[in-house]
Amino acid sequence: MVNSREAYRLLSPIWRRLRLLVSRAVVGRTNAATGLQRLQLDLLRDETREVEHMEPYGFTARPHAGAEALAAAVGGARGHLVALVASDRRYRKKDLAEGEVALYTDEGDELVFNRGRIVRVTAGSAVKITAPQVTVTASSSVTLDTPLVQASGDIQAAGNIGAAGQVSDGVGSMAQMRSTYNGHTHNENDNGGPTDAPNQTMS
Repeated sequence: MVNSREAYRLLSPIWRRLRLLVSRAVVGRTNAATGLQRLQLDLLRDETREVEHMEPYGFTARPHAGAEALAAAVGGARGHLVALVASDRRYRKKDLAEGEVALYTDEGDELVFNRGRIVRVTAGSAVKITAPQVTVTASSSVTLDTPLVQASGDIQAAGNIGAAGQVSDGVGSMAQMRSTYNGHTHNENDNGGPTDAPNQTMS
């Protein structure tokens, strides 16, 4: 029969491995140029390791020094540590409602999926989209709240273009301006009679 002292001696290495299976760590520095990002982690006292950072497919983030991480010892071996997740309480968004999701940076840029099926993009400097073709489908309207809209090429519109609130009735629309210009006349200075319509029309 195995007594308690012998049981402790036999089980002690197993318990030690179990206790060290998952550890909290602080990120020291990062290297994002490798196939799997590598993090230098400060773990237990006087234990510093450079480990691979396992990230979900299609998503990557390079944490700041000082971020916190969870490291797992694969097979219970401290020589085979991997970082499972890195988080940073200094920059985490704290104003989300239940069920909301956000991508964010420490600079304040964010992509937030709000309740009510509202998706919000916030950028402090610029939003750039690069693609051969961009299609925006809005069943109600598109609003550009900006002092200037620029286009490097042609602009085509199937309907009228006019001042705010005036497109539907044609007041101030491009269609009405074309019609007015193409058919307008002037009084002659000499006899006061009307001139012919312009011989160059606005198409």
